[in-house]
Amino acid sequence: MKIIKCISDYIDEELHDADKYINMAMKVKAEHPELAELFYQLSLEEMTHMNRLHNEAEKIITAYRRQNGEPPVAMQAVYDYVHEKMIEHAKEVKIAQGMFRE
Repeated sequence: MKIIKCISDYIDEELHDADKYINMAMKVKAEHPELAELFYQLSLEEMTHMNRLHNEAEKIITAYRRQNGEPPVAMQAVYDYVHEKMIEHAKEVKIAQGMFRE
């Protein structure tokens, strides 16, 4: 399923950008609070993009399973590995976003 690989790449980009923005927000928070708030909001937006892409990937996978049954074991193993890494990255970003609000 090449489309899932493509979506996964986009999800990874969104996570990377969300991480980049929240890290910048933390760096400039004391000296430039308005700019920090902008970076924080951009980070939240990137996470929204990530969630929307993830939802679409889930729809495609569900449709595939309905039509074809379970995907090949190797394909599922790769997806599970990549998915777990993305979940961990998303958790890290959300923790940083929460720290920004403290």
